[in-house]
Amino acid sequence: METNKSVNEPTEEKNSRWKKMLKKFGIWGIVFFTVKGIITSTLIYFLGKNFWNIISGYFSGIFQ
Repeated sequence: METNKSVNEPTEEKNSRWKKMLKKFGIWGIVFFTVKGIITSTLIYFLGKNFWNIISGYFSGIFQ
């Protein structure tokens, strides 16, 4: 009986992990975190490209 239980645990753990997240956040919570991640990644990508131009423009504007 113990061997049967240990064999079934990994599949139950994978399913229960998603079920726990779905119960905790709900569908709209998962959608929110996905959209938030996409927006954050996009901002990091585009701000990272012109990071030094933005920073130098900001400081030169302060000191004028």
